[in-house]
Order: sequence, then structure tokens, then C-alpha cells
Amino acid sequence: MQLQQMQDQISRQQGIIEELQNDVSRMKQENLERYQDLDRRINSGAAPAATPDNSSTGGASDAAGAAAGASAAQQPAASGEPADPAKEKLFYDAAFDLIKQKDFDKASQAFSAFLRKYPNSQYAGNAQYWLGEVNLAKGDLQGAGQAFAKVSQLYPKHSKVPDSLYKLADVERRMGHTDKVKGILQQVITQYPGTSAAQLAQRDLQKL
Repeated sequence: MQLQQMQDQISRQQGIIEELQNDVSRMKQENLERYQDLDRRINSGAAPAATPDNSSTGGASDAAGAAAGASAAQQPAASGEPADPAKEKLFYDAAFDLIKQKDFDKASQAFSAFLRKYPNSQYAGNAQYWLGEVNLAKGDLQGAGQAFAKVSQLYPKHSKVPDSLYKLADVERRMGHTDKVKGILQQVITQYPGTSAAQLAQRDLQKL
């Protein structure tokens, strides 16, 4: 009887494992199809399909922050497509979803494509910041530094500027440019007092 019970238990476990394997295979296929669709749409110039789970996590709050800071942001020279907030948000959310999937290569491509296509978008400042983040995650320090620097250059009044400068200091530190790090951290403390970036900058400056 004990042997029969053990065999039954093993059979149930094998069934559960097979179900999990099928679920994983299906999820991988769905993600692959999503990425392929995004690539096709980026290459063809169309907006990617919306990602439903983006509204429940960082993507939505980040998009809201972009909208809040956009009205005061200085926009770069007009180019790209005419403003279409709905289409821009779909494209932005799709790019942000790739971050949540930890597909940093495709996220970098998606945010770069977004900025080329919608340089005057209300989400452009945030897209520029997240381009720096994904490049940093990829280990592309030069690309990350350039992306973070452009946030303050192109969108000097955007809410992401203090964070982007702090991240720029981190990139310079990793590259061994200590003198630049001190200057950037001091800039964050002086120009953006009371922000979380300024508090972190003060802490880091004391450690140098």
C-alpha cells in the first residue's frame, strides 16, 4: 500500500511538472511574439501594441510623472511625427514593459526609437532618463552617461533632471572620473535641494 501511495504521489508530481513546463513554454513563446511584434512595429514606424500590465506598476506612475513634468520641460528642436499623445503613450508603455521583462537590449532600442520618433513628446524626458538606465543595466557606461546628460541638456526643467544628474555622477565614478563626480554631486545638492537625489548626493560626497 505504501508503495502504491508513493507511485500515486510521483505520478501527481510528474503531472504538475508537465503542466509547469507547458506554462513556461507558452510564456516564452508569448514573450517572443511580443518582442518580435515590437521590433516589426519599430522598424515599420508604427506604434507598438499596448501592454496591459504596464498600468499597474512602474510604467503608469512613470508616465504620470512624465506628464506632470512635461508642461515645464524645454523641448528640443521640433522634428519627428506630429503630437499624438495616445500613440506616444502606447509606444512608451511598450518600451517600459521591456524593462520589466529585463530585456535591456530591446528596451534600449525601443526608447531610442521613441526619442527619434517623438522628440517633443510629453514622455520624452522620461524616455531619455530610462534610456540611460537600460544602458547602465547593459554595462554600456558611455551610452548611459550620454543619455543621462541629455536629460538636463534637452529637458532642464523636467522632474527627472536631479535623478539623471545623480546617475551621471555614478557613471562617471564607475569610469574613474572622480573630479567630475564631485562637481556633478555638488551641482545636484546646490540646484535641487530637498530632493532625494540631493540627499543621496550629499551622502556620496561625504564618502569621496
